[in-house]
Amino acid sequence: MKAAIWWIRRDLRLSDNNALRTAFEQAEKVIPLFVLDPKLLRSPYVGQKRLAFLFTGLRQMEGDLIEHGSTLIIRKGDPLDVLQAITSETQAGAIFAEADFSAYARSRDDQISHELPLKLVDGLTYWPPSMITKADGKPYSVFTPFSRAWRALPTRNASDLHHTPQDIPTPLGLASDQVPNKPILTPEAPFQPGEREAQHRLDAFTKDKQAPVYRYADERNLLDISGSSRLSPYLRFGMLSAWQAIDAAHKAINTAPTDDARESAQTWLSELIWREFYIHILHHFPHVRTQSFRANLRTIPWVNNERDFTAWCDGQTGFPVVDAAMRQLRQTGWMHNRGRMIVASFLVKDLLIDWRWGERWFMQHLIDGDPASNNGGWQWTAGTGTDAAPYFRIFNPVLQSKKFDPHGRFIHKWVPELQNVTGKFVHEPWKMSSEMQEKTGCVLGVDYPAPIVDHATARKRTLEAYAFARENSGSKE
Repeated sequence: MKAAIWWIRRDLRLSDNNALRTAFEQAEKVIPLFVLDPKLLRSPYVGQKRLAFLFTGLRQMEGDLIEHGSTLIIRKGDPLDVLQAITSETQAGAIFAEADFSAYARSRDDQISHELPLKLVDGLTYWPPSMITKADGKPYSVFTPFSRAWRALPTRNASDLHHTPQDIPTPLGLASDQVPNKPILTPEAPFQPGEREAQHRLDAFTKDKQAPVYRYADERNLLDISGSSRLSPYLRFGMLSAWQAIDAAHKAINTAPTDDARESAQTWLSELIWREFYIHILHHFPHVRTQSFRANLRTIPWVNNERDFTAWCDGQTGFPVVDAAMRQLRQTGWMHNRGRMIVASFLVKDLLIDWRWGERWFMQHLIDGDPASNNGGWQWTAGTGTDAAPYFRIFNPVLQSKKFDPHGRFIHKWVPELQNVTGKFVHEPWKMSSEMQEKTGCVLGVDYPAPIVDHATARKRTLEAYAFARENSGSKE
């Protein structure tokens, strides 16, 4: 065909891009198109920091395309209207895009497919949802057997990674909107967008014999060090492909210097498989976006106290590790995964606030906010999801703090009110005497909040609420 549209969605990269490769192979001209969809831009789940990361990433991609003789076409409007217009302008014979699996994406793509030659290709995951099912064809809903089935499939050869075409021939003179200049990515954001930065981070995390991937199992949960890969924003927007990350994990496993290092790299691979699992779950069970996966936990009598929720959002709960993590999120647009579990457990099981409130707040603030992973993580912690933590597992925030921020360095960074509080009191400042509070400049109720809830009492209340839901659900689950 003379021309094809490469509809860029969650694949902001030129290397290992199946949609680009397919369009390049089947057409003389390729039109790289990104559609600014008003429905997504106005969504109650949209995050300003995430938009800033996306827009800056689009500008980076525009520069990358120019280096390859191409350009990025930006159009704003309903995707069907935009695609109809540009198909007419260019006489494009097909539209190639990477398949997405959210309910909105599937509905949008189904509608467009009835009107235009939309061709969806794999790429968002290493293995698409159709590839991993049980013997009877039904989807997995438990991670361990899913992981076994995933690992049993043949590993893709590194030579199969799709390389960037040297030149991407693109028609001249196509009208394009500008990438929005607001919101802007603030200096507090710990990520610079773009494919080059993604590759740099991947290499730094995996390639050296002393690489962090070989300490990942020991360090990934520690709040006060950078022990995780911090690649999630790049996977979220496809600045790094799932294939590239998983290929790097396999290489790290195969070249590990010790057995412990190999096990650590395996742990990172397992986390990447969790990402795949949650995307598959969202595809097969789209109702998880609006309700609990577990039918017997859909009628939990939530308290949903607005004042408590505001204290949680603002990092003013009186529990230092919770407040530190929430302030980190608000300021930077990112939160350590251990922090995510701690604050989610606190919201749902200490404050008895509906997990969907927290899920929405995270999506409104996380740079790496991903519908599948975010929903899966919240439902796992709430005990309402597929293969979730048992409903009776309730994190003790003090114990979590002592275990994963033993010296209080993470707390001191994000809760400066506690800067002079040391030892065990940094984890539970309410145990300081009045004299010590005065001495450290941290008077509870004045300089720093007293705890908004008693953990032991809250735990009992939550167990009763979950028991009520289970007994009155009418479900045999």
